[in-house]
Amino acid sequence: MQKNTILLDLQYLPSLQWFSKITKYDTVLLEASENYIKGSYRNRCHIAGAQGLLRLSVPLRGGKNAQTPIREVGISNAMPWQYQHWESIQSAYGKSPFFEYYVDDLKPIFEKEYDKLWDLNYDLVQCLVEMLDLDVTFTLTETYKKQTEDDVLDFRGGIHPNPAKSKADPDFAVKEYGQVFTEKYGFLSDLSVIDALFCKGPETVLLF
Repeated sequence: MQKNTILLDLQYLPSLQWFSKITKYDTVLLEASENYIKGSYRNRCHIAGAQGLLRLSVPLRGGKNAQTPIREVGISNAMPWQYQHWESIQSAYGKSPFFEYYVDDLKPIFEKEYDKLWDLNYDLVQCLVEMLDLDVTFTLTETYKKQTEDDVLDFRGGIHPNPAKSKADPDFAVKEYGQVFTEKYGFLSDLSVIDALFCKGPETVLLF
């Protein structure tokens, strides 16, 4: 059966692969009814910094969040993590070809204090969809279903920091492009889509 719908977990500054998935299906379902899963991209992403691969992680309240509904997971704002993340992004991409073109759209999200991880991630994804000029509308799940309908591709957890836990994805192949620090570190894959966006601008969609 042809699968016309994809089901994805909502991630923090998702990767090129994540965005490639949402462009290939008629309906995009975001899993809004799961419990938080540690060790995933739900609260972290990777970018390419001056010292190589840089991991950005949103601090969460309450320590273990494994049994917390995803939309109730709280962000710990005790430390200025947003400032630190933005400083890292600006330091990494400030001299990239398209940073100045997109900075005014993205920066305000890092200047706003968020209480919930879901709200932060959703606003970032919506902002990135607009920056990429994608025609995508998200639908949120209303209940959690372990098994999905036959016409739904269940890709929850399919894009994971641990390659051993990632799902096979025959519809996506990594395409190398010029990165800010390519000459120093070579090409780094599995980065947040902002790496390609700041380096390639509107041509980012050609990497999907």
